[in-house]
Amino acid sequence: MAFDDNILQRWQQAEVLLIGGSAGSFKLFFNIVKHVDVDINKVIILVMHRKKNFFSEIEKLFSEHSRIYIREITDKDALKHNTIFIAPANYHTLIEKEGYFSLDVSDPVWYSKPSIDVTFDSAAEVFNERCVAILLSGANQDGAEGLLKLRQAGSLTIAQDPSEAEMAEMPRSAIELGAAELVLTTEDILKLIRT
Repeated sequence: MAFDDNILQRWQQAEVLLIGGSAGSFKLFFNIVKHVDVDINKVIILVMHRKKNFFSEIEKLFSEHSRIYIREITDKDALKHNTIFIAPANYHTLIEKEGYFSLDVSDPVWYSKPSIDVTFDSAAEVFNERCVAILLSGANQDGAEGLLKLRQAGSLTIAQDPSEAEMAEMPRSAIELGAAELVLTTEDILKLIRT
């Protein structure tokens, strides 16, 4: 797919790249991390559903294959460009207007903590058109409402093509809700990130 000038301009001007995913999304997360350029000039935030205490192995694996710095988010961490931040298990990750993260211990949303909806919703209030958000494979509807709020705020919103997702429910829910401005194949998601 050839991206039009409007999409390319919005991608290049975005300060933040948000990516949410659940069941079936690990391989694409891994490929995205591998393909991020060192000078991407964005804050990258990954929100993945996973089991408790599973982070250290993901961080280690991703770090071994990434060209930019990766870290698990801790409370009050400042957002930094050219860094991949991973939402920790057992907390919801919120983005504050002052440019830092805060962690929340409230109940799971869609049986998930971290919840993609919670992070996307907080980002919609902060970044508006300065954000690109991608929703990947997953077996529930987490992320769809948050993606809609981002789109309404002016962000570029993308859903993985459900026909390519191992679990189509999550991107399909976003599309049905009108939250996804673009529906991209795995190849096109990677192409955009390398642009």
